[in-house]
Amino acid sequence: MGNVAMGKVHMNVENKKPSKESAFYFFTSIGNYTGESATSIEDFLKKIQHIDIKSIEFHFHRGDFKKWVAETIADKELAEQIKKLQDQNLTGEKLRNQLHLIISKRGGTHKDKTPL
Repeated sequence: MGNVAMGKVHMNVENKKPSKESAFYFFTSIGNYTGESATSIEDFLKKIQHIDIKSIEFHFHRGDFKKWVAETIADKELAEQIKKLQDQNLTGEKLRNQLHLIISKRGGTHKDKTPL
């Protein structure tokens, strides 16, 4: 698995908010950047609501979301929930909706959380 979606991890340890260098960059395939990135879990949640479904499917099935959440956001529990979602083999809007649901439910546990 390549490192298409993530930059070098730089964390603000105090509030677990990734810096620009460790933002999640959305691609629809290798080398096809959408022009969108997310620098926090809240930003990520907003972006997945409108990003091209091809990008969500591309990253989801590669495990990029799970890896970014575990390593950059430092939320192993949410990463595990995303892994369980991968086992369901969802695609399209069902995938987008389920991903949004589990992240928004977990969102309140992040220190950098602002009301959605």
